[in-house]
Amino acid sequence: MSSAISTDKGQVKGDAAVRGGLEPWQFFLLAALGCATAVTFMARGQGPTAIILLSVLMGAAALVGYAALRAVRPLVSPEDDRTVMVGQRTRAALEGEKLLALRSIKELEFDRAMGRLSEDDFREMSGRLRARAARLIKDLDAGAGYRDRIEKDLEQRMGERAAEKNAAARRCAACNTSNDHDAKFCKSCGQPLGR
Repeated sequence: MSSAISTDKGQVKGDAAVRGGLEPWQFFLLAALGCATAVTFMARGQGPTAIILLSVLMGAAALVGYAALRAVRPLVSPEDDRTVMVGQRTRAALEGEKLLALRSIKELEFDRAMGRLSEDDFREMSGRLRARAARLIKDLDAGAGYRDRIEKDLEQRMGERAAEKNAAARRCAACNTSNDHDAKFCKSCGQPLGR
């Protein structure tokens, strides 16, 4: 979740407090206190069974009222949906599709390195996947307000890369090829890499 969205939600809650309006939980708390007072006066002079039954009835009525409020409130509330949309799709869906496209490109390169894919097929599929990934990245970058988040992610990744360089590179025991830090198989010979 971006910091802009978090800030917006905080401002909405703050605005409700400034206006002095009752929040739903405050209304039900006041109603429960009023009912408790009524139960005390109604059950005066009766046994504890009547007090317990009236208290349970009061609690059940408050829960039913609160459940009804939660069911009806979204239908009549003027608040808009705060889901981040890019075009006609959610940002999370676009990011998931981008990760899938980038992973497919990586697997395609591995298949070519293993000799399972001809050069012509590789060029065709790689071109389509790269164009798709570029389009998704462009769509994601079109949303404004993500510069700070991108800079933080970049800073974090640069720190991770520095740590990776300090750590020993993942080398294949069979062919001594250097592999990516997250690789599970050697990109040269395909042998499983030990942890």
